Amino acid sequence: MKFEIKLPLFEGPFDLLLFFIERDELDIYDIPIAKITDDFLGYLHQLDQMNVEVASEFILVAATLMRIKAKMLLPRPVLDEEGNEIDPREELVKHLLEYKKYKSVITDLSKLEMDRLNQEKRGNLFREIRSLAQTIDVEAELQDLDLYKMMRVFERVMNRYETEKNKPIHQIIQYPYTIENQKDHLIRKMYAAANQRLSFIDLVKEKPEKILVIFNFLAILELLQLRKISLSLGEGFNNFWIEPRTN
Repeated sequence: MKFEIKLPLFEGPFDLLLFFIERDELDIYDIPIAKITDDFLGYLHQLDQMNVEVASEFILVAATLMRIKAKMLLPRPVLDEEGNEIDPREELVKHLLEYKKYKSVITDLSKLEMDRLNQEKRGNLFREIRSLAQTIDVEAELQDLDLYKMMRVFERVMNRYETEKNKPIHQIIQYPYTIENQKDHLIRKMYAAANQRLSFIDLVKEKPEKILVIFNFLAILELLQLRKISLSLGEGFNNFWIEPRTN
């Protein structure tokens, strides 16, 4: 027995985000960024498992959501010139509201387009019949054919072929890491250490893979927000110690 998975198709990443917001009845001005990021990445992972090519704009929005999530996990907020806290979601909310506004008129514009296409043009019947007769006159077409026109057609075909051949291909690679797994890994490694603390530099040296360093850093930020660990400065400008929180 085969099981077929059908996923809804969305016109763009903002269409997908609005779907999640309306489905879960979320406040568009106060988006729970962690939840909507997980839903968005989950949808992309399902497309990847079905070998469906994901457009570049979806990848860009996924990276933007991860960046906003990382900013909201930082313990120190970013302030503007007047000392007010800057919400990292502000720009995303602005784009979503603009997209929602334009989407609301798409149905009306589509109807106007269909009505216009269904209208017949008024013209000279005899002139149209004569024009149609000339288009099917093969001998007349061949008389107007010369080497220059053939070379222009060949050039256009070759240019189109080169464009299609060099078209960029976007490929999503699913990494074998998650923030939850790295949080558990860091806690186990911390308690297994002799002095129950970890050096961030040692974590990087243990497996200097760029994407793993990013996942470890995000996991540390979440553990810090959950008040499960504390940080203290270590040797060097870019090093710090990770210790279990005692109170």
